[in-house]
Amino acid sequence: MAETNRTEKATPKKRRDERKKGNSFQSKDVISIVVLLLGFYAIRRMGGFIAKQTEQQFVSLMSRAIRNPGLSIPLCVDIFGDMVKAYMLSAMPIVLACMTAGVLVTGIQTRFLVSGELIKFKGNRISLIAGIKRMVSLRSTVQLLKSMLEIAVIIWVITTGVRDMLPVVPDILSVDIGTSLAFMMNRTTAMVYKICLFFVAVAVMDFGYQRYEYEQKLMMTKQEIKDEYKQMEGDPLIRSRIRERQRKLSLNRMIQQVPEADVVVRNPTHYAVALKYRAEEDAAPLVVAKGQDSLARRILDVAEKNGVLIAENKPLAQSLYRNVDVNEYIPEEFFRPVAEILAWVYRQRKERRRA
Repeated sequence: MAETNRTEKATPKKRRDERKKGNSFQSKDVISIVVLLLGFYAIRRMGGFIAKQTEQQFVSLMSRAIRNPGLSIPLCVDIFGDMVKAYMLSAMPIVLACMTAGVLVTGIQTRFLVSGELIKFKGNRISLIAGIKRMVSLRSTVQLLKSMLEIAVIIWVITTGVRDMLPVVPDILSVDIGTSLAFMMNRTTAMVYKICLFFVAVAVMDFGYQRYEYEQKLMMTKQEIKDEYKQMEGDPLIRSRIRERQRKLSLNRMIQQVPEADVVVRNPTHYAVALKYRAEEDAAPLVVAKGQDSLARRILDVAEKNGVLIAENKPLAQSLYRNVDVNEYIPEEFFRPVAEILAWVYRQRKERRRA
């Protein structure tokens, strides 16, 4: 029943917790196709070099065998081992490139997740019942159907490729070995391209499916989100961060109101209070912003940039700062001094318009 109630997307905390457990999203098909394409490209680019190196080693070792009159089984084994070693050394750059690509693609998908939880012993991993459940799960069924489809497509591509080659087999046998090998290589390359294109399509679909399945596993119930929020609220560090964020938001909103003010009353350096008064809307002048020290300087800077008049009145600035909060009307005791300042503001505006 709980599964059906999981209607909410995972929270950032839930995602972090899952990563700590070693749970991340990745598509193995994407890894496979990248390694396959890179390996095929590397073979196409370096195949000639590998073949030449192998041929040279083969000729050298065969010459060694021919020169040795007492050819024995240990010597043959030794020669064969040297041939395999030479071939592996020639192919090593391709192997290393494919391994590096596999690691990088895995790391990019999991954001290079390294978790000790993955290597810890857990009893449910060897549970017979849990194993049976995994075998009959939707995920296993999808993987089985996908594997069967992949095998069927590979067989179909190879079968049709060989069938198309059969009519020209007599012609291939009648030409030199170089031409025959080139023809076979081209046909084989065409088949590999078709298989790669199919696997690219499968990888794209698998990537989307794995992403969807991972998100579904992370889904939460409304109650889980509420419980998580309560738990986070109890964390002093989280509470302090929330308060700090709220303080910054409130401060930004307050600063945004400064350009709407009619005047900023200031103590020369320590206090600044921005006042707004609209006779048709306000019952009294409204404090839209106030600050001390660095915040006061910021209010004054914004006021100057936006053409808001600044009036210096040390006792009034200090009293307004201490007794009136932001977005509150001034008390009646401040009506007279504030009215005098507003009258000065209106005179200044008239003089500016005349000028």
